[in-house]
Amino acid sequence: MCELAALRERRAALDLVAAEADRARAGSGRLVLLRGATGTGRTALLEAVAEQAAARGTRVLRARCSPEDSEVSFAAALRLLLPGAEFAGRTGRFPDVSDGLDDRTYAAQLWQNLCSFAADSPLLVAVDDVHFADELSRRWFVEAARRIDRLPLLLVVTERGQYDIDPPSDGLAHALSPTLVRTHTLAPLSTAGAAQMVRADFGDASPDWVEDCVRAGGKSPLLLRALLDDLRAEERDGTLPASVPDTCAALYPGAYQAAVSWWLDSAGPATADVARALAALDGDGTEDGHGLAELLARMAGVDSARVPGWLTAMTRLGLLRPDPEGRPGYAHPLLRDAVLSGWSSVRRQAAHRTAAETMQRRGDRAEAVARQLLRAPVVGVTWAVGVLLDAAALALRDARTDDALILLRRALDEPMPAARRATVLIELGSLEFAAARSSAGIPRLAEATRLPGAAQDRVRAAVALGTALARQGETRAAVDVLRGQDEHLTDRPDLARLLGTASALLSDHDRSIREEAYHWLSETAELSPEAVGPAGQALLVRYDATAGRTSADAAMRRIRALLAEPVDPLAEPFLLGTAAAVAQWADELDEAERLVRRGLAGQRPSLLHPMHLALLNVRADITAARGGYGELLADPSARAGAGTGAGGAEGITGRTWWPGGARSQPSGPANVHAHAVIALVETGRTQEAARLADGFDLGLTRDDSWELNRFLYARGVLRAACGDPAGALDDFLECGRRQTARDVVSPVVTPWRSAAAECRLALGEPQDALDLAGEELRLALVWNTPRPVGRALRVLGTATGGRRGLELADRAVRTLREGAVATELIPALIAQGRQLVAAGERSRARDPLREAAERAERLGAVRLRALAEEALREGGSRRAATALTGWEALTGSERRIAALAADGRTNAEIAELLHLARRTVETHLTSTYRKLGIRRRAELATALTERSAEATETTETTGAAGATGTTEATGAVGVRGT
Repeated sequence: MCELAALRERRAALDLVAAEADRARAGSGRLVLLRGATGTGRTALLEAVAEQAAARGTRVLRARCSPEDSEVSFAAALRLLLPGAEFAGRTGRFPDVSDGLDDRTYAAQLWQNLCSFAADSPLLVAVDDVHFADELSRRWFVEAARRIDRLPLLLVVTERGQYDIDPPSDGLAHALSPTLVRTHTLAPLSTAGAAQMVRADFGDASPDWVEDCVRAGGKSPLLLRALLDDLRAEERDGTLPASVPDTCAALYPGAYQAAVSWWLDSAGPATADVARALAALDGDGTEDGHGLAELLARMAGVDSARVPGWLTAMTRLGLLRPDPEGRPGYAHPLLRDAVLSGWSSVRRQAAHRTAAETMQRRGDRAEAVARQLLRAPVVGVTWAVGVLLDAAALALRDARTDDALILLRRALDEPMPAARRATVLIELGSLEFAAARSSAGIPRLAEATRLPGAAQDRVRAAVALGTALARQGETRAAVDVLRGQDEHLTDRPDLARLLGTASALLSDHDRSIREEAYHWLSETAELSPEAVGPAGQALLVRYDATAGRTSADAAMRRIRALLAEPVDPLAEPFLLGTAAAVAQWADELDEAERLVRRGLAGQRPSLLHPMHLALLNVRADITAARGGYGELLADPSARAGAGTGAGGAEGITGRTWWPGGARSQPSGPANVHAHAVIALVETGRTQEAARLADGFDLGLTRDDSWELNRFLYARGVLRAACGDPAGALDDFLECGRRQTARDVVSPVVTPWRSAAAECRLALGEPQDALDLAGEELRLALVWNTPRPVGRALRVLGTATGGRRGLELADRAVRTLREGAVATELIPALIAQGRQLVAAGERSRARDPLREAAERAERLGAVRLRALAEEALREGGSRRAATALTGWEALTGSERRIAALAADGRTNAEIAELLHLARRTVETHLTSTYRKLGIRRRAELATALTERSAEATETTETTGAAGATGTTEATGAVGVRGT
């Protein structure tokens, strides 16, 4: 049935032969030449022609030529005539080559026998694959074609006609007059004809399944028939295979693979090598046109001038199909696999090496050349390492960490100088540690520290190794690694300073080591400030800030002076990261953000560096201070992997807070997890916050860092929000105990005393609450910035109560308004409103409580909005409804991102401009669409124009308080003057 479906597209050929058969029966014979590419059905058509002739009473003689007989004289002619038993009766004896006849006489005798046979009735002589015939037989066929025009004899011959890499020899009709021969070229199957073949075997197949079969068959009846036979063998209980496989290994019994091999063998070794070279390149994104032709020619070692013609011909036959960019490739992966499987691994690797060399010489993109090197054996030349490293850098830029790992590992296979090998080992070890598993990469980094090379490279390797060890909780080992480099740096005091600074920073993971490191740093700075450098002195400023020994103004003056000093490039990240942390504590959020951007821009995110994580942590702190809960929760590393070892590797690109997510820090939760817990609480998702917090077993952690302490504080916030003040108090007090042991007493890091004081009040312990709140205010006034001072005043006012408590609450609100700190101003307004209600001034209480509710809604602070509304109800008031949708509902971050999107910026451009993860941008835009009641990006411009106009009118009537709220909602937090 399938063959009949295919023959329906051969009607023109059948009609031609039928007409010529009628002419031959009338005594005027002719040669009909049926030409076609391999697999187009020449043999099937010839069989149909013979059957058609026999049915009409014509005698038929058949012969199929074979390559094995090409050296045997008259082999094809003898195959045609020997089977005719009638000859023996008519001639008495068939001529034999042993009779000693010369070629001419022997050919004449054969002709006489053929004529004698045609004398009684019309005769059809059918010769298949005449291109395989021996030379003497070909001459005999040509001579017969010249002489049958007066005989009732039709000679029908099939001949392979296909564009191959090696130019074909002259065809059978080359020397014949056009009047003696009728030629018909077989076209490949149409898509509809091929689909008919499939449905004849599998009538219930889906359109997609049929299309896959048609593509894998390449419009070739030969290949399609073989494929259908294999798929029929895979059929079970009348059920089709789920899909057409992509590899021959998944196809049984192998008729398709054999058919493809035969097709390649028929085309010759040069064409087969080009076909396999294309299969090896297929999907690599190699350029089309002459560039691809040259590449294929070099890989296969053939004439490049004929390759474009072969690509065109194979596309016409349906075996190749251009991709959307116009590059030719195999029509189906199964066809590509069948073509490629004929090459040995050695031959294939050699071809890829040739491709890499060719592409490198002509200046192709590093990624394209690297793809060939990955499939080639060791090249052993300098340029190969450079190409692989350039491609790895591009992969990192695009956040394709797995690709970068593969490229860097392959680069290590190539010979290179020790210094360059150390560089590759540092980058690879850093990536493996951050992206693969916590212990991966450490052996690579350790090897890099042992290789000979420049002192700067050894220090870079030691810093990376120390960072990895510290993140595993092995702080002592990390510091020892850094100190172990001192003996090699006697003539490099700048590098020795750098190692001292790095040791102090890494010591944050262990209380006792931290004490040692800062004791050394402090003593050294007193004796010789230049011995610690600006970065080390900045760390001492940071230490004094957390120890409650300096004010924000004094600290920022010192930091700005240090930033103005010349600093070594290797030490600059330490200075910038430390300065950013101090600026963030000092409520200089814009300045802190600029320092973070500058610090991250100067680093290679793929290399482990202690300040990379520190800068990301500061960026998270800034976001939290501004109430950017959506941004914090959009970070994939913030909520993934607690207690599971899961996590993304996106952090190595600088787009998440923690490189590698939770997977890279098995010793405990990170700062980003603490922020995520609080953000979930503030946005009313306490159950999610509880799941995240419970994912860490703090009893098993070995970590003694400030990050664990901050997580304890965050868990306390969660427990307090869930109505468990006793549990929350335990967390806050434990946080305080651990922080105090580290000499961190200032509330700029974790305001645990204020939080614990609120728990004491909830538990009915007002005096303890007063003591805690009073101490918090004392320490906050030392640092003297709006956030800690306003927070401490609020809690102390609540604990104090009465007229004095209301005065403290009013003072807290004024302080926080001055500092434009939205996240702390909202609870201060709620506390002020409650104090007013308690004092019987309910009408005065409405304004601060309504303002608190409106600010909370703009910020997305669901918990605080609920508290404000509850306080309004308790005061006997119904607050004015606030919008859950519309322009007023947008947060500052949502407004910034929406404005950029409306201006035509892509998500990637917005992410780069605002230094956010792309997922953060997508999350904010999704929220914006919902609040504005739109469904697509194209509607943003109109919606923002309408909503912002409405918001402007509202803002103009809100007075000073409203103006402040607008500033905060747009993220423009003011910088406190110095």
